[in-house]
Amino acid sequence: MRALLTGGTGKLGAALAERLRGAGWSVVATGRSDGDVSRPDEARALVERAAAELGGLDVLVNGAGAGFTPRPVAEVSESDWDEAFGATAKGSFFVTQAAAPHLAASGGVVIMLEDVAGLQPWQSFAPHSAAKAAQSMLTKVLARALAPAVRVCGIAPGPVAVDSGSEDRRASETLLGRVGSPDDIAGAILYLAGAEFVTGTTLVVDGGRLLQTGRAPDA
Repeated sequence: MRALLTGGTGKLGAALAERLRGAGWSVVATGRSDGDVSRPDEARALVERAAAELGGLDVLVNGAGAGFTPRPVAEVSESDWDEAFGATAKGSFFVTQAAAPHLAASGGVVIMLEDVAGLQPWQSFAPHSAAKAAQSMLTKVLARALAPAVRVCGIAPGPVAVDSGSEDRRASETLLGRVGSPDDIAGAILYLAGAEFVTGTTLVVDGGRLLQTGRAPDA
């Protein structure tokens, strides 16, 4: 598989790129220094560089994101909204738009790295939750728009790339009593890449976190 992974230089993204390469994939993992994905011209340039390097594209993983900073609603600024929506929603859209012809040629798939924050109202992360909800809707919109040539799916992780020292607290948010690992998310990516009759849906990989009512990290 030839894959472009945006957000591929961060804590989770870098680990995902390593695990996908270990599965035999050819991966171009990009970060902020490779271009601002919220800018259509830069998004297109990034996709074209990756497609040229890989000789085409089979998988696009939209993992770029920003704005995950807790703030009370009264203190949220316009720049907080722009940061969260820029990489997460705008970036996912414009990178997918640019990659669509390459993916159509290979019968490929787009995988959105969403977040359970897009499925729950996290009051201290309003821009992030709203941006992830928008990204989740893009999964469905783009699945319809690009079918049948390209499948579009989402993965909504729970606590995975957690801060050091917070493992026990974050593990208590799940039904399984542990935090996730990059292997858990990589496994979901590998599954969706080969699931030829799956599109327009989001696979929640959260250890049962969504069933823990009232256990948002800002609760």
